[in-house]
Amino acid sequence: MNSDVLHWLQSQLGPETDMADLAARYERLHSARAVAAEILHERIAILVAEPLKVTVNGVATIDNSANVAALERRAAQLLSEPAPDERPAAGHDVLTTVQLCARQRR
Repeated sequence: MNSDVLHWLQSQLGPETDMADLAARYERLHSARAVAAEILHERIAILVAEPLKVTVNGVATIDNSANVAALERRAAQLLSEPAPDERPAAGHDVLTTVQLCARQRR
């Protein structure tokens, strides 16, 4: 995994995400998008496994439903953005077509 992929993953998942875990997942999945999606889905599963809203009358209320919705939106947004390992490198392996036109002769 190169530094562009690592930085992209950290920007998608947060800087506190363990780099060794990211590297191991990337080695297994071979795709930055797949790594990000897997981690986001794990985070959603952890939140959904517990009650989304807990209220202690007059003391505190904890509501994680907005967090689940935000993570689901983020996971859906991953589909529309190219990951760095999916973009062709500038000047490498890029096929371009150019239409040639005859010039007027003098």
